Amino acid sequence: MSGERTVLLRPVISEKSYGLMDGGAYVFVVDPRASKVEIREAVEQAFGVRVASVNTLNRKGKRKRNRRAATFGRRPDTKRAIVRLVGDDRIELFES
Repeated sequence: MSGERTVLLRPVISEKSYGLMDGGAYVFVVDPRASKVEIREAVEQAFGVRVASVNTLNRKGKRKRNRRAATFGRRPDTKRAIVRLVGDDRIELFES
């Protein structure tokens, strides 16, 4: 399948994301073109859990200064998904 792409890129590892895990929510960096339905299906298929809701946010990349010249570069823009699971479902990848 030439049109297939990876929806889930990587989990977000931060203090805030670990705090959300107590409430059954997990944060992932996802493909910027992915819809909420595609994200839901990817999480359910990859981890074998039931997804209650998906919230997404687009984050602009920070502007970073180049040390050698007075030019500026940018970090890439990213899209994040906060995935809330049904009931007592857990993703073991984060828990260990």
